[in-house]
Amino acid sequence: MDHVARIQAEWRRERPDVDVGPQGVIGRLHRVGVLLTDQLNAVYRRFGLSEGEFDVLATLRRVGDPYERAPGELAAFTMVTTGAMTKRLDRLENAGLVTRRPSTIDGRGRVVALTPAGRELIDQAFTAHMHNERRLLEALSADEAGRLEEVLTIWLNRLEG
Repeated sequence: MDHVARIQAEWRRERPDVDVGPQGVIGRLHRVGVLLTDQLNAVYRRFGLSEGEFDVLATLRRVGDPYERAPGELAAFTMVTTGAMTKRLDRLENAGLVTRRPSTIDGRGRVVALTPAGRELIDQAFTAHMHNERRLLEALSADEAGRLEEVLTIWLNRLEG
């Protein structure tokens, strides 16, 4: 009996009038998420990055040459507030991984770009990140991983509307 099953059993005993079935999925998914986040963050830390900083660098890198976006676009792609993005960009700029400059299209706007050091770091960190994700998925067979991806895709699409 795993941790979630023990919690469900206790609730069934204490509140037999409430269906605790959903805890089986939600509780386990939450625990998996916490464990995965810890494992992912360990790789980011090896490269001196937080999860958010990795996300910003990865977003800039995958857009392609010249590896730049407006701060508002970065905030939208990484799903954080512009205030949180400003803090991330300050740290990344101070580390020499990104630069900020005025936009050539919109004189009032700014553009954030990867520096060569930022591109080198995110390329190394992303490679390690993918190796780590592959390692984490080795707990499942290829068929299990495929089925899980399919179910999670369906569920996420429905939740996001």
